[in-house]
Amino acid sequence: MPSFMKFAAAALAVATPLVSAQTYSECNPMKATCPANKGSTESNLHFDFTKASALDQFKVSGGSVPTGSNGAEFTINKEGDAPTIVSDFYFFYGELSIEMKAAPGQGIVSSAFLQSDDLDEVDWEALGGKDNTIETNYFGKGDTTTYDRETWVDVSSPQTSFHTYTIQWSKDTVNWLIDGAIVRTLNYKDAQGGARFPQTPMNIHIGIWAGGAPTNGQGTIDWAGGLTDYSKGPYSMYIKSISVKNANPAESYTWSDKSGSAESIQFTGSKAVTSRSTTTSDAATSSSSEATSSTESPSTTTEGTSSAATTLATKTSSSSSAESTAETTAASSSGAVSASSSGASPSGSSSPSSSSGSSSSSGSSSESGSASGSGSGSGSSTETGSSSSSPSGSGSSTSASASASPSFNAAASVAASYLAPVSLLGLLTAMLQL
Repeated sequence: MPSFMKFAAAALAVATPLVSAQTYSECNPMKATCPANKGSTESNLHFDFTKASALDQFKVSGGSVPTGSNGAEFTINKEGDAPTIVSDFYFFYGELSIEMKAAPGQGIVSSAFLQSDDLDEVDWEALGGKDNTIETNYFGKGDTTTYDRETWVDVSSPQTSFHTYTIQWSKDTVNWLIDGAIVRTLNYKDAQGGARFPQTPMNIHIGIWAGGAPTNGQGTIDWAGGLTDYSKGPYSMYIKSISVKNANPAESYTWSDKSGSAESIQFTGSKAVTSRSTTTSDAATSSSSEATSSTESPSTTTEGTSSAATTLATKTSSSSSAESTAETTAASSSGAVSASSSGASPSGSSSPSSSSGSSSSSGSSSESGSASGSGSGSGSSTETGSSSSSPSGSGSSTSASASASPSFNAAASVAASYLAPVSLLGLLTAMLQL
């Protein structure tokens, strides 16, 4: 991979780094306004590389990639060869499984990884000089200031046998699996509190390159296991199949800001979108409590009572302060009725602090009326208007002016509606008695 190798040569030539990562994307959404990432509307995708048609959704570079009974063949014949395929679609959480036989050869690197445009990355890398182990690694936002994230895990004969290498990627964890067995788990909070957790749409990168090329820096050569002897080639890796479980099918993914957070990703053409409901990263745009808030239980009473208050307010004129209070409470509570528990609207505006149901949490926060629903959900929020609420389902909020309970306000509205006629009837009765 030319860009991969170029970075590795520059970054790994210093000190004693152990691993490599790309630091290049055509457009980094954290630095510029970029086009949307193409997604896939399919929940499950499978590519059988014993057939040439499997390459239709991949871009080929750095050399030819023929297909045959062993699948797609990636071969280094001479210095400079680095055949690579990159998927033309991205996905946002899910599972990637690759049936791979790694290449032999000192200094030869067989790579299979996911990467986003802001350089989140999850890797498998096999070195040709090691026939009993494979590396797992990850990067967040292209951060290569430290090289302490890689692990080496045992695998039996990766250069002579096919194994299935899987990445399970969710909002909370990344799991690496070999032939269905988990060999490593990364938790969100363990990646610098989430700031370096891979959390943006990624596409698939598969390829072979010579880390041991003499033109590389010494750090790269040492990491790859030594200089590559091209006279002993060719060196080939094989990919028989790739399977993807797409957790959030969508036509495209749009970066709504430059934060690089999961919450900034908006979806187009998706009906079932799931984004992070918890943000613990200092780098994220907001900090919210878990979706299962401990103060959700009062929402049932609020919803039921506010409906009655709304009906009464429609029938009567706003002639009493009690009635006005009931209207305010009804408007405030109606957000809970209309709140969506899916976490995002069909158009793809994700709500990071949404939950399965409405909630009103303890603490202080502010709500936004934007389409993305930016209420942090960590406290009882204040609103600027009597009917202002989060349109995308980030949870119900309690209006600051509604100091009484919803049931009290509903009763006050009833009194305001019917007390005046009853008083008039009593006056007429007294006059008749006279």
